[in-house]
Amino acid sequence: MELATSRVVLACIALVVASLVTAQASAHHSFASEFDRDQPFEVTGSVTSVQWTNPHARILIDVEEDGEIVNYNFELGSPNQLMRRGWSRKDLQPGDRVRVSGHRARNRPTVGRATGISRENGEVVYRGVADPD
Repeated sequence: MELATSRVVLACIALVVASLVTAQASAHHSFASEFDRDQPFEVTGSVTSVQWTNPHARILIDVEEDGEIVNYNFELGSPNQLMRRGWSRKDLQPGDRVRVSGHRARNRPTVGRATGISRENGEVVYRGVADPD
């Protein structure tokens, strides 16, 4: 009886560990699975939010298009990568005017992977990695 219980406990532990590893692996994606290298684009607008979350930080900006405000959501590197490049949470604030270039998401037209961010005066704030994969 004790041997059977031990086997059940070990099987449950293995199942939990396997599901945690799988969840972590599936949480991250390759560039090509979500973004289209053949769809580069650039927008200019006002920062509404900078989110320092893992696995990728994000910048959201409001862009005026045909008289309407459209919110764009750009993926950046991880917060750790941004800090190693000299970024801090205070570098971009809501209301800052920026130009963001990147690659559009395959199935969401207002989502992209940022390859560059510059201020209105031309100062480069962010330059993404050359080959995200």
